[in-house]
Amino acid sequence: MANPRSPIAESIELLSREKNIDPEAVITALKEAIRRAYEKQFKATGEDIDVEYNPETGQIEIFARKVVVEHVTDPAREISLEEANQLVEGAEVGDIVEIPRPFEGLGRIAAQMAKQIIMQKVREAERQRIYEEYIGRVGELVSGWVKRFEKKGDMIVDLGTVEALLPRSEQSKAERYSPGDRIRAVIKEVNRGTGHQIILSRTAPELIMRLFELEVPEIYDGTVQIKACARDPGERAKIAVVSNDPDVDPVGACVGMKGSRVQAVIRELHGEKIDIIEWSENPAKFAASALSPARVNRVHIVDPVARRLEVIVDDDQLSLAIGKQGQNVRLAVKLVGWHIDIRSESELKREVAAQMEQLVSGGGTPLSALEGRLPAPVLDQLKAKGLGTVEQIASSDVDQLAERLNWSLAQATEVKEVAQTVVGERSLEPAPSASASEERS
Repeated sequence: MANPRSPIAESIELLSREKNIDPEAVITALKEAIRRAYEKQFKATGEDIDVEYNPETGQIEIFARKVVVEHVTDPAREISLEEANQLVEGAEVGDIVEIPRPFEGLGRIAAQMAKQIIMQKVREAERQRIYEEYIGRVGELVSGWVKRFEKKGDMIVDLGTVEALLPRSEQSKAERYSPGDRIRAVIKEVNRGTGHQIILSRTAPELIMRLFELEVPEIYDGTVQIKACARDPGERAKIAVVSNDPDVDPVGACVGMKGSRVQAVIRELHGEKIDIIEWSENPAKFAASALSPARVNRVHIVDPVARRLEVIVDDDQLSLAIGKQGQNVRLAVKLVGWHIDIRSESELKREVAAQMEQLVSGGGTPLSALEGRLPAPVLDQLKAKGLGTVEQIASSDVDQLAERLNWSLAQATEVKEVAQTVVGERSLEPAPSASASEERS
C-alpha cells in the first residue's frame, strides 16, 4: 500500500481521479517522463536508464542498467564482475545489474520537460478513455448544458464529464439556444484525433427516432418499430412505423391520446411538423402513404431495378403532393428509397390524347431530328417519359415539362425552344412533288 504522505502517491491519486483515468496510466506516464528527463539531463553518460515506481514507499526510483562482464569496454553500459559483486552478492557474467541513481539530480529544465511529458501522456490516456467510453454510443440521445459558442456558431455542450461539439451545420435553423440552456442531441461521431472528440447533432433523423422511443412505450418495448425517418430539420419530418402486434395501431401509438405523444416530440424540436406513416413492404403502397397529406389515385412501378415509381394524383392534389419547393415529395423519396415521378390526371389524359392523335395522323417528327442539337442523355430522358415526337415537346407546357422531367424551368424552356425551332424548319420544307415521289419509287 502506497505511503499516504508521499506527495507523488497523492498526485497520482488526485490526477487519476480528476481525469477519470486508470492510476496505472498516470504511473506509466510518470515513469516515461522521468526517464526521458533524466536522459536529457545526463545524456553525456550514455547509460541505459530504467525508472520504477515503488508502491510501498510511493517514490520514484531511477536505475542505470549495466551488463556484468569480465573486461569492461563500455563503462556506461558494462560493469566488472568485481564491482557487481560489491553491489549484488553472487553476480555472474551476463547478469543485468541495476545501479541506483539520484532522483534529486534532475535540473529545472529537465523537471519542466518531465511535467510536460506527464501532461501529454495523461491527455492521451484521457482521450483514449473518452473514445472507448463513447464509441459504442453513436446514435444515442444525450443531455447536457450549453456551455459557450465558438466564433463560427459552433456550440460547446457540457455533458457532465466531458465537453462535446455541436457544429453549426448540425443545428436546426428553427432553434435558438443561450449559454446555460438545457439541450438534448444525438451522438453523431466519436474521434480519436485532436480537437473535440464527441460530435453531436440536432438535425440527424436519429434524434426524432430517439425522442419517440422516450415518448412511446410501444417503441421502447419493441411492439412498434420505426422503419425509416426523413427530415428537413426545423421544417418537416416523416417517420414510417410498423407494428409487430396486429392489435396495436402503430400510427395511433405514436400520435398518442389527443396527440400528446407526437406533440411532446414537436415541442422538443421547436415546432417541426411530423407526418407519421404506416410502413409497408410494398413500395407502391408505401409511396402512396409517404406522400401524405396528398391523396394518391394510382402508383405504377416503372422500373424495379432502378427503383422508379410513377404516382398519379388528381389535379387539385398535385401541388399538395409535391409540397412547397418540392419538400413533400423530396421527403417521401428519402423515406421510401425509390425515385417518385408525380403526374396529374389531366396531364396523363393529354399525353394519351397526343399519342392517339399521333397514331391517327400517321406519326410526327421523331426525336432523332433533335440529335446534334440536344445531348444524348436529354433525348434518353424525353423518351423514358413517353415523349416520342418533336411536336409533343414543342407543344408542351414549360412548367409541366420541367415538373415531369425534374428539370429547372430554364432547362425545360431551352429544350422546348429547340423543339419549336425544328418544327418550324420542317414546316418550311417543300412537300415532295408527285414526280419526285414517282422517281424515288
